[in-house]
Amino acid sequence: MDTPIYKRVLLKISGEALAGDKHSGLDFEVIGRVCDSIQECVKMGVQVGLVVGGGNFWRGVKDGGGRMERTRADHMGMMATVLNCLAVADVLEQKGVDVRVQTAIEMRAIAEPYIRSKAIRHLEKGRVVIFGCGTGNPFFSTDTAAVLRAAEIGAEVILLAKNIDGVYSADPMKDPKAVKYDFITYDDVLAQHLQVMDSTATSLSMDNHIPVLLFALKDPHNIVRVVCGEKIGTIVKEA
Repeated sequence: MDTPIYKRVLLKISGEALAGDKHSGLDFEVIGRVCDSIQECVKMGVQVGLVVGGGNFWRGVKDGGGRMERTRADHMGMMATVLNCLAVADVLEQKGVDVRVQTAIEMRAIAEPYIRSKAIRHLEKGRVVIFGCGTGNPFFSTDTAAVLRAAEIGAEVILLAKNIDGVYSADPMKDPKAVKYDFITYDDVLAQHLQVMDSTATSLSMDNHIPVLLFALKDPHNIVRVVCGEKIGTIVKEA
């Protein structure tokens, strides 16, 4: 078994990734492979916090833009994240992984309310903690929620599992001359308006000195590879 280089990580997975090729809803084959990798990390002694987006069900700005009041549309997006949290928690539990779901908006019948000290205690006991409802506030993305929770639980790194294999100088689907970076600073991401995370999330990770490692989720085993220090994807950190 490989040796992890991180003790505690915050893994962020987009909702769209959980939909697989269907692009909406849930693909349990994909979720199963993701959970296999999370399980492997837990077996290596890595403490895993997880934030999942909700875009496979609802994206507040995109789906509600111009037709709904923004705050209500964002609240619907928060509810969408909970659907994904419960699905991932169920698959992890089927694999024998101890899990707790905590939500920023209280819904005690199905999840614990988010309490920082309790989340840390769960992590110390080897449980995966899945954080739902984003930050609990409208106008903030789940990327920002991931950085916020990473700072609160003292995560050493944010693992950003995306549908792209790294940070590029331009959109590689549109510009064949786009260059992939192995390393880039927070300042350069902000100055070049690169689509790593939204600017609020990037600034928050910079202010709290938390490196962000972006990699492709197409092969979910990449989660294990980056935890063990394999050089894949792009790392965003201070110079």
